[in-house]
Amino acid sequence: MKYLCLAYEAEATFTRMPRAEWDAVREETLAYVQALRQSGHLVDARALRSASSAVTLKVRDGRLSVTDGPFIETKEQLGGFFLIEARDFDEAIQIAAQWPGARYGEIEVRPVEEGLPEDARY
Repeated sequence: MKYLCLAYEAEATFTRMPRAEWDAVREETLAYVQALRQSGHLVDARALRSASSAVTLKVRDGRLSVTDGPFIETKEQLGGFFLIEARDFDEAIQIAAQWPGARYGEIEVRPVEEGLPEDARY
């Protein structure tokens, strides 16, 4: 089964990080991505650009509303994602817990629906 792992992090944590520490975290992350790829668990992984480059939109009554950023006054933003294959939810949690960014932020693990259900959305 596929699980989407969303990495939430405080951008300031990484921008204030000394270069040597950032380089070490980056290398650890790239090594973990490679290990997941080799084990067959990784489907895809991507970093996202700064939340300052994002917009949030909604359509209500046919009218589009666009605001800067993901949320007002949020501390942690979605920094990236990794899509994995795992036997079950417990294995997905164990895989996500080893993601280096989990030490600096939070990882949301969510099962992926293979299609849009007919009976109910959630």
